[in-house]
Amino acid sequence: MYIVELYTSPNGKEIVRDGYLKLPEIQRSKILKAITILEHFGISREIPNLRKLSGTKLWEYRILGKDNIRLILVSIINGTIVILNIFVKKSQKTPNKELKTTDERDKIMLDRVISNKIS
Repeated sequence: MYIVELYTSPNGKEIVRDGYLKLPEIQRSKILKAITILEHFGISREIPNLRKLSGTKLWEYRILGKDNIRLILVSIINGTIVILNIFVKKSQKTPNKELKTTDERDKIMLDRVISNKIS
């Protein structure tokens, strides 16, 4: 069993959770199903809608269909998976804003992990 967490900013704001709660209920239920799958299987190539983003350590969980929802996540340590960003993809190309946001959050998470190992 894996632990799945939603990204929290350094000042304690639950940014990803807040964005999730603003989504329509049907989209939230699809995201919860994806989180349940991640809790059971972790980051595994056995999950058909999960793929590694090339050139990064990030993974993208694609919830396909009418909604086209994306979860961008990273595996930290000891079976903990952190969802860095959730967004609805409206075009074929992933918006640069979403990629930049995810990259910034990933760097913050890396700093946290390094700080905890040193402390």
